[in-house]
Amino acid sequence: MEGKQSTDEIRRVAMALDNAIENKRLDAVLSCFADDCEIELLRHSLYGKAGVEKWFDWLFKNIRQIKVQPVIIMAEGNILFEEFIIRARLHSGPEVKSKQSEVLVFENDKIKCLRLYFDRLDFADTVAKDPVSKAVVSRILKKSVEGLTD
Repeated sequence: MEGKQSTDEIRRVAMALDNAIENKRLDAVLSCFADDCEIELLRHSLYGKAGVEKWFDWLFKNIRQIKVQPVIIMAEGNILFEEFIIRARLHSGPEVKSKQSEVLVFENDKIKCLRLYFDRLDFADTVAKDPVSKAVVSRILKKSVEGLTD
C-alpha cells in the first residue's frame, strides 16, 4: 500500500525530528527526510537533503540551544499538524519563546514536505541591539496590534 501511512509511524518520525533538533544531531534530522524533500519557511523553499542541512545550519547559526514543547498534534492519512512552543537560547544569551506550527507531509514514512510557520517578530525584539533598531521593532509590534487592543 504505497502512499498509505500509519499515523503512529508519522507521529514517531515527527517526535524523532523534534528530539534530533533538540540534541543538534544533523544525521538524525537527515534520516527523517526523503531525499527529494522540500522545506518551506519565511517565504523560502529549500530542497533535498542539502536543503535540510542548510536549514539546520541556519537554525544553529542563530541559536545555541532549543527546546520543543508540543501543544497539539494531529495526524490523518499522510499529514501531521503540530502546534508547539519553542524555547530558544540565543548565542548572545537571551531566551526567546515562540509559538509555532508545522505541517509535515509524509511519503513512505519519511518527511516529503515540511511547512513551518512562525512570527519572526518573536525573535526581532530579542536580537535588536541598538536604540534605533529597538525603537523600530517596538513601533512595528505596537502597530501590528493596533485596533485589537484597548
